[in-house]
Amino acid sequence: MSTPVLDVRHLAVHIPVADGVLHAVRDVSLTVAPGQTLCVVGESGCGKSLTSLAVMGLLPASARRTAERMDFAGEDLLKMTPPRLRELRGNRMAMIFQEPMTSLNPAWSIGDQLTEPFLRHGKGGRRQATDRAVQLLERVGIAAAGRRLGQYPHELSGGLRQRVMIAMALMCGPDLILADEPTTALDVTIQAEILHLLAELQREMGMGLLLVTHDLGIVARVAHRVAVMYAGEVVESGPTVAVFDNPRHPYTRGLIDCIPIPARSRPGVPLGTIPGLVPNLVGGMEGCAFRERCAFATGPCARAIPIVHGDDGHTWRCVLLERAPSLLEKST
Repeated sequence: MSTPVLDVRHLAVHIPVADGVLHAVRDVSLTVAPGQTLCVVGESGCGKSLTSLAVMGLLPASARRTAERMDFAGEDLLKMTPPRLRELRGNRMAMIFQEPMTSLNPAWSIGDQLTEPFLRHGKGGRRQATDRAVQLLERVGIAAAGRRLGQYPHELSGGLRQRVMIAMALMCGPDLILADEPTTALDVTIQAEILHLLAELQREMGMGLLLVTHDLGIVARVAHRVAVMYAGEVVESGPTVAVFDNPRHPYTRGLIDCIPIPARSRPGVPLGTIPGLVPNLVGGMEGCAFRERCAFATGPCARAIPIVHGDDGHTWRCVLLERAPSLLEKST
């Protein structure tokens, strides 16, 4: 069995705030294999983006990151010196940020921003960097790529800027890409193109891909495995087919019920909803964080929640255990 490109065990991120400590990420475990797509899904405020930033070592200075293990291709990220981490970032692991207009430097040309990581990591000279930039811009579907190198971010559309961000992440041929909701600001047609492009590039290059999203429709199209996050922790994870066909956590079931499904969703019948809001994660929290919004919550939900292990790596956090499937089926 090959070494995972990313192996995270019991990650937590704590951030001091005015009212105490925000426990933004709590006991998160994730694994990404080479050539595999793991989608991390959940509502806004569930800790998805902070999890990816914690892996990259890009958290705010005040944040405290702890984990039992955080390995990248066999190297311990927790013990890594800042110079070594800088050698990896943008080189062997790269990130596609959520909003390219704020991630790209408005004062630098597209060409300068694309070639910088290639030159900084010693992949070759300026001519090679420029050739690589043009090649990747063409590969991500940008016409007249050579001319684009002299343009600035404000001269490009949102879809083109997102493609530039993908090309930038690929400049050094990384082993792992973390994509933080890379299609949020794009229309549906461009979203589909970007997702197809990411999946195609991943197959070609054998990269691991950790894709952060709030859209289960995207997960169904591109993910090999899915991790469902709620209130800073993973409440269910496993192969995408297993999670979609047999969701074992009420929150996962609720998210799936919100999606229109061709040939199954009946016209005129309202889609499902999840009442309430994600809880405040400042201070301590006992039991299941979803229990105030869950139709099946009982007394034991206020106590420690075990992780249940099913077949083929399918896991979930719920005290309903074997009762969960029947209860969830009644809710559909």
